[in-house]
Amino acid sequence: MFSQTRKNFTQNPKNDILAGITVSLAMIPEVVAFAFVAQIDPLVALSGAFIVGLIAAVFGGRPGLISGAAGAVAVIFVNLISEGHERGMLFDTPVENMGYFYLLAAVILMGLIQIGAGVLKLGRFVRLIPHSVMMGFVNGLAIVIFLAQVRMFSHKELEIGADGLKKYINIPMEGSELYTMLGLVGLTMAIIWLLPKLTTKIPSALIAIIVTSGVVIFGGLDVSTVGSYIIEGGGDGLKGEFPTPNTELWQNLPINLETLKFILPYAFLAASVGLIESLMTMNLVDELTDTRGNGNRECVAQGAGNMVSGLFGGTGGCGMIGQTVININAGGRGRLSGIAMALTLLTFILFTAQYIEQVPIAALVGVMFMMVIETFAWSSFRIIRKIPVADAFVLVTVSAVTVIYDLAIAVFIGVILSALVFAWKNATMIRARKRIKEDGTKIYEIWGPLFFGSVQNFNNKFDIKNDPQNVEIDFVESRVSDHSAMEAIFNLVNKYEAEGKTIKLKHLSEDCKTLMYKASPKFKEVIIDAIDDPRYHLAADPEKFTKPLSDYNL
Repeated sequence: MFSQTRKNFTQNPKNDILAGITVSLAMIPEVVAFAFVAQIDPLVALSGAFIVGLIAAVFGGRPGLISGAAGAVAVIFVNLISEGHERGMLFDTPVENMGYFYLLAAVILMGLIQIGAGVLKLGRFVRLIPHSVMMGFVNGLAIVIFLAQVRMFSHKELEIGADGLKKYINIPMEGSELYTMLGLVGLTMAIIWLLPKLTTKIPSALIAIIVTSGVVIFGGLDVSTVGSYIIEGGGDGLKGEFPTPNTELWQNLPINLETLKFILPYAFLAASVGLIESLMTMNLVDELTDTRGNGNRECVAQGAGNMVSGLFGGTGGCGMIGQTVININAGGRGRLSGIAMALTLLTFILFTAQYIEQVPIAALVGVMFMMVIETFAWSSFRIIRKIPVADAFVLVTVSAVTVIYDLAIAVFIGVILSALVFAWKNATMIRARKRIKEDGTKIYEIWGPLFFGSVQNFNNKFDIKNDPQNVEIDFVESRVSDHSAMEAIFNLVNKYEAEGKTIKLKHLSEDCKTLMYKASPKFKEVIIDAIDDPRYHLAADPEKFTKPLSDYNL
């Protein structure tokens, strides 16, 4: 047990630490970009990334998974923040930046909901997500990340509208500026691709960032850097302070039912999106590393991270597929890689901001482009003509919805479509083989699952008016799965008896018989406790049999 715990913490300290440093560099522009989308201070997002990333790394259910202030969660809070600002101005004593305090409260509630999901063991349901949905999720998210990097080929300019309001607009790069950016991105990608062919002892992404940064700094190139990117977006820079409990939250936030009603929908949606992305990323890491994580533990850890982040003035977060793939490709396997990422991010904020601000955006874009190439399931192009049409449709639909709307909606749609396809296929599998015994009794031998989807086909198998006086329905090759199936059997018996005919039911499961007995005492006469099929009874309740197997004429 001790060796397993140690293995989860780190398998290779050098690889985990270097991978964590690489991921922290790649995380900064993405976290900052999403902070601009949510209209919050970049340092709030970076603080949230540090807190959520550290707690999830230490206590989560998936070593090697990287968590931070992800865009999937940030986008949800945009309307909450803007509406919160408006609400703050309507107070008897107006409160500036009230949207920020509502954000912190929503993040805390989001964490509580996620902890509840873990305690209720809802994390296991991620195992029910079909592979076609998983591939669609990965492809869609890879496209979203790619498009986010493409937007980096522009710079922000402040514009003051006719109404006097300030806003930032993106101006596409042109000429030498564009060519320089493309060259640096290409250099970064080339190093990441070529270096592993020479050595795998150091993360190629980290070396690529260092080399490209050196070219820019010593070459005196005028390009967009981490520092200029933050300033262009309205920030003051990367330099910050160690996160401490936010006492202003409780001084300004009205603790009442009205506040709860306002933040609950946002908190619930953010909690759902955060858990779905975290658990789907966990599944991806399981496949990449041929290991298995603990979904329920990950739910609790993500929730705890978000709660603490909200209390300390940070934004919400979840597992991040892009940074996780970078970590895995760089050799990060243990919890130490996530811890190293969080501590390195904090170090950048506290002590080395002036150096990290010099890192060119092109280097980080190159790293993310290579991550997109690694993440995208290119095999989907090869297999899409070989898999069932329904699965191919689900894969494409999930990818498209992920890009157009968001991850949570895409996964929900994918699971619903897959469930409908599964139900339809099984609904058509119900069969009835008919034969007449020597005494004139008609036998219906039912094959296939009997559930809500197959009830109509099941009912169509019987010819109640023209059947003989005695009818027997044998469920030896069928399974009665739900209430709709039992109701269908109940109605069928009533119809035969209304015609004055005798009907017997054979080989029903024990749970089905129990429920039928409760529904009506007459079923004790209708249902036959047959023992001429040992396979069925041994599967249902082996403890009922005290005689040796040889007595059952197997």
